[in-house]
Amino acid sequence: MSEFSSDEKTIIVQYGIKKYENEEVVTEKLMTILSEKDIQRNIDTLIGTQRVRRIGPDVLQNNESHTDLPALPANLESIIDAL
Repeated sequence: MSEFSSDEKTIIVQYGIKKYENEEVVTEKLMTILSEKDIQRNIDTLIGTQRVRRIGPDVLQNNESHTDLPALPANLESIIDAL
């Protein structure tokens, strides 16, 4: 696994949620690049800061009406495309 900054991890999780929405699928796909602990911590942080909302028991959604998705840094584009 590559070393990412905490901001990069958060961005990766947000874009993973945008791509898949189902929490189980997001976690499964992201586990190839982040630890499960990092994924869960970032999901909890994103929900707590209202950048992501939970829709039902297993569905996550970026709260784009509340905050915009952060710009995707060039070094993360290929990682997000490969998810």
